[in-house]
Amino acid sequence: MSNDFYTASILPYSAIIIKMCRAYSNSQEDFEDYYQEVCLQIWRSKDNFNQQSEWSTWIYRLSLNVCLTLLKKNKNGVQYFASDALPDKAIEDSHVFPDDALNELYNAIKRLSEIDRGIIMLYLEEKSYQEIADITGTNANNIGVRIKRIKERLLKLLN
Repeated sequence: MSNDFYTASILPYSAIIIKMCRAYSNSQEDFEDYYQEVCLQIWRSKDNFNQQSEWSTWIYRLSLNVCLTLLKKNKNGVQYFASDALPDKAIEDSHVFPDDALNELYNAIKRLSEIDRGIIMLYLEEKSYQEIADITGTNANNIGVRIKRIKERLLKLLN
């Protein structure tokens, strides 16, 4: 990957990639692997970008797909969690932000189903329902309902 491509096309969107990778990884090592794989896949598939959407939307979609793929691939040998019963060890390892409230939110988000994690992360990035639907490959009409249910679930998890 050329340094110019990374600096111009990936680095400005690194916050997007970081947030998605944090939502799907359970350790710093996993996060770094996810981040590196997302960057690699962006570089590998840059010629497939057809400009029907914005570059940032494409980055979101690619980041989400890579994270979901890695999560499924890793399920064979490593235990990942998508339930209300996140083990204490996973909670302890997930304090990566200086703000405790942000750590609590990410811990709660990690307890959501895989696709709900992606939806709420996009919602927190203030993406429109249509953009979220485009990125996740779902119907925009269903996004509002899903977000309402996700918010209710997060409130329960945080209380």
